[in-house]
Amino acid sequence: MSDEFDYEELGLVAGLEIHQQLDTDAKLFCACPTDLREPEEAERTFTRYLHPTKSELGEIDEAALEESQVEREFEYLAYDSTCLVEEDDEPPHRLDDEALETALEVAQLLDMDVVDQAHVMRKVVIDGSNTSGFQRSSLVAQGGEIRTSEGTVGVEDMMLEEESAQRVEETESGVRFSLDRLGIPLVEIGTEPDISSPEQAREAAERIGMLLRSTGKVKRGLGTIRQDVNVSIAEGARVEMKGVQSLGDIEDLVRFEVQRQVRLLDVADTLQERDAEVGDVQDVTDVFAETDSSVIRSALESDGLVYAVPLFGFDGLVGKELQPDRRLGTEFSDHAKRHGAGGIFHTDELPAYGVTEEEVDALREAVDAGPEDAVAIVAAEADVARPSIEAVAERAETAIEGVPEETRDAKEDGTTSYLRPLPGAARMYPETDVPPVEPDPSDVPEPELLTEKAERYEEDYDLDAGLAEQVAYGQRWELFEEGVETGVDATLAAQTVESTVTELRRDDVPVENLDDDHFRGTFDLIAQGELAQEGVPKLLAALARNPDLTAEEAAEQEGLGSAGEEEVREAVVEVVERNEDQIEEQGMGAFSALMGECMGALRGKAEGDLVSQILREEIQKRA
Repeated sequence: MSDEFDYEELGLVAGLEIHQQLDTDAKLFCACPTDLREPEEAERTFTRYLHPTKSELGEIDEAALEESQVEREFEYLAYDSTCLVEEDDEPPHRLDDEALETALEVAQLLDMDVVDQAHVMRKVVIDGSNTSGFQRSSLVAQGGEIRTSEGTVGVEDMMLEEESAQRVEETESGVRFSLDRLGIPLVEIGTEPDISSPEQAREAAERIGMLLRSTGKVKRGLGTIRQDVNVSIAEGARVEMKGVQSLGDIEDLVRFEVQRQVRLLDVADTLQERDAEVGDVQDVTDVFAETDSSVIRSALESDGLVYAVPLFGFDGLVGKELQPDRRLGTEFSDHAKRHGAGGIFHTDELPAYGVTEEEVDALREAVDAGPEDAVAIVAAEADVARPSIEAVAERAETAIEGVPEETRDAKEDGTTSYLRPLPGAARMYPETDVPPVEPDPSDVPEPELLTEKAERYEEDYDLDAGLAEQVAYGQRWELFEEGVETGVDATLAAQTVESTVTELRRDDVPVENLDDDHFRGTFDLIAQGELAQEGVPKLLAALARNPDLTAEEAAEQEGLGSAGEEEVREAVVEVVERNEDQIEEQGMGAFSALMGECMGALRGKAEGDLVSQILREEIQKRA
């Protein structure tokens, strides 16, 4: 874990950006479906090369400029549903009405003021995640708030924008993307920098997530919601951590980023005390002409070069740990990798990796580095080595100054890696192909909060608190309510859509094949007295394995019709007579074992209460 800090003393300031996909029928700027596809379903591919463009002010965004320095080919997987808008061969259509209405519902739940007129903007994005080289986004509402146990957190704005293409894999020439996700509507909710602790950051994210799910119109599952976390401390800098997928990761990310900034400030203080500076980049290939290092040897055998940069006054600091298993040298390496290098070596960790002490001495001598200095090297192809080491030198310069503002990639272990510079306003300009719209929130009803729904289920249906919350926060609450309306016991209906499905999933039953009609058919059979409670798991399992069957067909196939009292008594008597010796010896002590045998014999066709009553009667007759 990270160090323990006094966050108030450090001046911790944090904010969130929540990106949530909406569950609409169509994409934001075309009529294509929003369902995800398997890459194997792609019918064709096409490629693009993307380049930065100037804003209306004639400026180029720094993040886009850095991205453009790495020449990459972007390949896109297209499907039978892919249209010309998604390929950027046709102008975008009007803003989707369903997506806008859902965004207005979210605005109500966040107590936000809706704009009088929503204009679509272009945001330059040339990492390949959009075929056009920009993302379309529209400001919908401003000025809301949420409440947490540590105080109110302001909500600055909410954008309605299109989702990026899905990254499939790295290729030899660049990156492969899938167009199934591109254009799915999403809302981006940005909070004010009012968060002052890791715990409050998580609580705020949980609250916003609950409000979003309360609409019943957001997609669920891995990748459908992402949290970006902005963190800074008083002497540090604003850092944006992108792509946090799990709420459980937020606290660690904030803690580890505070730790990183505190340690970077310590490094900067030491470097300034030492009058540290970064020297000139130099070609040191000759030093390693006879090296046994497999990494360097591989580069040289491919006509590569070895470049070095002397870091005067850096000795012992390049290897300083900033986050678990991540050091200042790791940050240098992140920047080198952005330009195609596999990583770096530095003298705080050498000799090692096949590099000898004699080679380290020769390296220091070649670049005029003394014992108080460090040296970083990159071994790579000729066109990669120099820009990679220059990126290391630039990052070393900022280490002397303190904490750089930047965007970082969130890892599952709570650490982060360098992604790109913070984007600026220079990447935004109007989208002239999409007319503005005038949102009208007056016609949009305010959704029931999930917390309110759970309370209602407790009061109206007499569910216990845990089950009520499970159903309210789940994805099948509407099916639950339909089941109760058909006459199914509320607890049974709740267990059917939640607990039973969870248990079947644990038993590796493919419950993802169950659709709404499967549950409706199951409830109809229960309400008509044709299916006992005990037969529900077996019926759902059969439907999951044979999703083309109706509930009635599956019940017949599995022999799950509801047994009458006479049929139940016959089955019980048969079990009792088969175990007369046990009953004579144990009396009612044999009940539990025989109950299981009776239920197995009836194969879920009878309610447990009825079987239990008849079994007790038959045992008492013989005991």
